[in-house]
Amino acid sequence: MYSASEPFSSQTAPANSTLRVLVASLIGTTVEFYDFYVYATAAVLVFPHLFFPSGDPTTALLASFAVFGAAMIARPLGAIYFGHLGDKKGRKFTLVGALLTMGVATFLIGLLPTYAMVGWLAPLLLVVMRLAQGFALGGEWSGAALVATENAPAGKRAVFGTFPQLGAPLGFILANSLFLLIAAWLPSDNPGRPSEEFLTWGWRIPFIFSAVMVIIGLWVRLNLVESRAFNNVINQKKVVRLPLGNVIKQYGWELVLGTFYMLATYVLFYLITAFSLSYGTAPTTAAVPGLGYDYTTFVWMMVFGAVFFGIFTLFSGPWADRWGRRRFLILITALIFVYGLTWVPLLSLGEPGVIAWLVIGFGLMGVTFGPMGALLPELFPANVRYTGSGISYNVSSIIGAAVAPFIAVALWRYGGGGPFWVGVYLAISAVLTLIALLLGPETKDVDYDA
Repeated sequence: MYSASEPFSSQTAPANSTLRVLVASLIGTTVEFYDFYVYATAAVLVFPHLFFPSGDPTTALLASFAVFGAAMIARPLGAIYFGHLGDKKGRKFTLVGALLTMGVATFLIGLLPTYAMVGWLAPLLLVVMRLAQGFALGGEWSGAALVATENAPAGKRAVFGTFPQLGAPLGFILANSLFLLIAAWLPSDNPGRPSEEFLTWGWRIPFIFSAVMVIIGLWVRLNLVESRAFNNVINQKKVVRLPLGNVIKQYGWELVLGTFYMLATYVLFYLITAFSLSYGTAPTTAAVPGLGYDYTTFVWMMVFGAVFFGIFTLFSGPWADRWGRRRFLILITALIFVYGLTWVPLLSLGEPGVIAWLVIGFGLMGVTFGPMGALLPELFPANVRYTGSGISYNVSSIIGAAVAPFIAVALWRYGGGGPFWVGVYLAISAVLTLIALLLGPETKDVDYDA
């Protein structure tokens, strides 16, 4: 019986080199999050115009965000499917399949016809591709986290676990920078709407370009070998016939804890990356007013903030290894609570306040997201670790990320264009995560090969 109180076993040198492990875990999640953010950006900038035409801009935006959230519903299904394969066939085989699925879906979005071309079939096809993206991401994260942490030396699991997490800020920066370059190449005279050239064909470039990144990611991952932890499962004949059933039956409490550990992280994640773009670029004179920035200016501000996302993700690993995951995350989640209640004062300070709002949000995102690469897998033994960590991570995506942009837009509208209630929503999610952390165990010293 696996227990978080068991001592950490001594480790020998991993079969994979450190460089290969870190690159393989980083490049795959970078590709996956790049693909995800390309859609998130297009959900604000492009799809309301091309796939969800409506006389009410807010209605079109909500429809676009609803499809954005649909992928979150597919993620637990992907976690179950790929987790089953990963716990029975191995991490390498599964990671290649997840990356291929995501890459093909993203590439095909770049080729889709618009509503003006084929009517209702256009948003239907977009939903199908979006579901495929979510299904793939459901299997990607936990596999990448396991590749990193199951090959980590003693006392460095959180450090190694931050490398797949770095894919999120890197993917964000790559996706948005490419959109910025295309927008500069195809400029618009209307700050509230992209140029006709951009809407006709320019938006497709980031989606099609993902094929190049997928090829690189596949090349790296095909050179991996299985970790000692999974080989121990094979050698000791501990492979279970139905990992999902085993996890639910024996580790249901760990599933609940892992799901709520991620809640505040997910809500913050999608408020600061998806909602903030809508709020920041909405005109101050609109029916639901925003900050009134043009797209290019605000996205550059977001990219600047995302640099701090990456920096603090890296810093979080050594801190979590030194102080423990639980104590460290209790502190950070308390800070997220405070941050949610300071949105109005921060944003009342003008442009310096907006930049501080983004930098603090992205910085907190880094320090809460980084340790999750070690913490969630540590809740489960090696023979169901892929399934257990993947389900926790991705079920949280439904109650956190799937509804966060949609709820945020509704609260923004309810508040007459003010962000107060959106910040309160983030603070409430932080309280729920704090409760889970207070109820959960410290996992820093678990026997990870068991």
